[in-house]
Amino acid sequence: MKSISPKQQAMLSFIEEFMSTRGYPPTYEEIRTGMGLSTKSLVDYHLNALEAAGCLRRDRSTPRGLRLRDANTFAVPFIGTIGASLPATFYMDAAAEALLLTRDIVPEQDGLYALKVRGTSMIDAMINDGDVVVMKRQSMARDGDMVAVRLIDRDEMTLKHFYREPGRVRLQPANPMLGPIYTQPANVEIQGRVIAVIRQIH
Repeated sequence: MKSISPKQQAMLSFIEEFMSTRGYPPTYEEIRTGMGLSTKSLVDYHLNALEAAGCLRRDRSTPRGLRLRDANTFAVPFIGTIGASLPATFYMDAAAEALLLTRDIVPEQDGLYALKVRGTSMIDAMINDGDVVVMKRQSMARDGDMVAVRLIDRDEMTLKHFYREPGRVRLQPANPMLGPIYTQPANVEIQGRVIAVIRQIH
């Protein structure tokens, strides 16, 4: 590993502390402000040195694309809230931009994102209101998969078990108090499959 300057060590410590307390990496502007630097180009200069030294790596396609080397954690986009009881309009959650995961929960891979669940239709699948689901982005599903589904005619999203039946699709809740949703295959747009659940303490 190449040597780094005291300023770069301080920046690395700032990034580590930020990720530990917030759960996601800082943006360049947050580093600039937190470190008292005058320009983002100085941030970029020191990040280049840290990357060259093997301390971190960067995904320049996202504003929170910093990843610490040798860390057991990685961040995935936290893109919004999904209805689990009735289909609901999907909306972005501006307050939560990333979720920090450990590799023992989910292996790091492409196409991951996180959603907060609203509703109790999946309680028998151990998913309650306020829990977070980690999704693998995909457009196909097998029978029994738990998926985020967009109902095209309503432009609404829901979280359900997916089943194909003759001439229709059944979106099955995991709550005996609620019935399934039946719809035409052409009306279903699969957004992703649940691969992990982060339970909240209620």
